[in-house]
Amino acid sequence: MDTIESLGYLKGLLDGLDLDDNKKETKVFKAIIEVLENMNSDIDDVYGEIEDIEDELESVNEDISDLEDIVYDDDDDEWDDFEEYEEFEIECPNCGEVISVDEYTVLEGDGIECPNCGEKLEFEIEFEDEFEEDKE
Repeated sequence: MDTIESLGYLKGLLDGLDLDDNKKETKVFKAIIEVLENMNSDIDDVYGEIEDIEDELESVNEDISDLEDIVYDDDDDEWDDFEEYEEFEIECPNCGEVISVDEYTVLEGDGIECPNCGEKLEFEIEFEDEFEEDKE
């Protein structure tokens, strides 16, 4: 039996006793039942609010999960938009060290320092002009 049913049963028992409404004991019993009914109503309200909070929390958890998927996604699809740069091996004219340099670094034109001797290495870039080849 749940609480509301128990309260109904208790009220039925009290009514079945056919107590005099003017007696102090009857007034106390009725006041106790009224307090219990109020408590039951308050508890129902609290459970309703808890259910609302659970729904909101579930929604927040879903939003956080979506954000985690966006921020921490290990999917390599996002890297498909980036170009892959060709690697070049160059020899330092100062110390003879062979250095690997990617195309991006070469195209930047700032040069690099040789990791072995510290010599500043700059690159000259020669592009083949497709249009000139077509003209010939």
